[in-house]
Amino acid sequence: MDKLIIDGGQALKGVIRISGSKNAALPVLFAALMADGDVILENVPGLRDIHTTLKLLTLLGCDSRFRGEYVEVRAGDLVPEAPYDLVRTMRASVLCLGPLLAKLGRARVALPGGCAIGSRPVDLHLRALEQMGARFDLDSGYIMGTCQRLKGAHIIFDFPTVGGTENLLMAASLADGETVLENSAREPEVVDLANFLNACGARITGQGTSVITIKGVSSLKGCRYRVMSDRIEAGTYMVAGAITQGDLVLSNCPFEELEAVVAKLREMGVHIEKEKSGIRVKPNGQLNCVDLVTLPYPGFPTDMQAQIMALMCVADGSGMIKETIFENRFMHALELIRMGARIKLSGQTAMIRGGARLTGAPVMASDLRASASLVLAGLAARGRTEVRRIYHLDRGYESMEQKLSAVGARISREKE
Repeated sequence: MDKLIIDGGQALKGVIRISGSKNAALPVLFAALMADGDVILENVPGLRDIHTTLKLLTLLGCDSRFRGEYVEVRAGDLVPEAPYDLVRTMRASVLCLGPLLAKLGRARVALPGGCAIGSRPVDLHLRALEQMGARFDLDSGYIMGTCQRLKGAHIIFDFPTVGGTENLLMAASLADGETVLENSAREPEVVDLANFLNACGARITGQGTSVITIKGVSSLKGCRYRVMSDRIEAGTYMVAGAITQGDLVLSNCPFEELEAVVAKLREMGVHIEKEKSGIRVKPNGQLNCVDLVTLPYPGFPTDMQAQIMALMCVADGSGMIKETIFENRFMHALELIRMGARIKLSGQTAMIRGGARLTGAPVMASDLRASASLVLAGLAARGRTEVRRIYHLDRGYESMEQKLSAVGARISREKE
């Protein structure tokens, strides 16, 4: 098992290239199961979850290959089972359920695993698919689904679930008739999936709004498609520039998709603007704490909450963070406190008293974004920080230590 060693106190200066979005690439890869023909995807990050997905696609009957930033997928004779040994490591694996039901009429998918940040039940997926004619049983930790050809339906989600919206987008693309999804997720990654499906011949409108309409087609074809860049990675490096009082330019960087994050960083005193070479991030002197609430898109993303908390620890004043998406996503706070942060937790609310002088310490990552917050804190801390359990980090950040080293960070990877 690896760990990161960080000697903090270095202002980061230079250019960081933002990788393709994992959260966009994963559903697009599963959607490739439904295409008749070759799918070539560009701007795909070389992450553990991507390689796990390619292994799963191979087991499901696809010929899939990773070639640098390109992935080639060709569906063959599909097998309807996603085994536990792969699914347990990655919650996104449940996204093969909709494509398998739509393509084969049956699926056996292990209940998924992933980060330990709270319950993310798949019942919203299952109830919606049942409205389209699917039937489900639970057997020995597996979801067993069967159907004739799925039928279009009018589905209203109880909550704007990203995974549920993605699963239904894929399933409805090959369903008989029209499907309307209300209270659907509006995240840019959902829009990217819909755009990919349309490039394959699907008929989807309304993506990016709360009401999406899908008119089913009889088949989908292969295509060449460029996956969007990773808005959460971009937001994380924006915080890296701010927390180290640095001067960074982020290339290949999404911007409009980060409106809520950019607004909060500007409110804290960070200068962020578009330039020809990318997005420039530079703090305007001392930063100030803010209040924020995590919300579904276009609100402030839960996936940036931990990183902003690290930044608030060293800013002036006090601020409040209210987490409304996941019920167990403040585990990084206790590790930040070990580094000198002044944080008080009360249920789903964290009160941060800024102005802390962080000091390096051994810390333990509990999930993907918690890992990033501890790295950020280590970059700003006095002394040496060891971030352990960085296998979480490797699931969502491509070559983080190399990217940070290239802009002046003193950071290295070692075996524990």
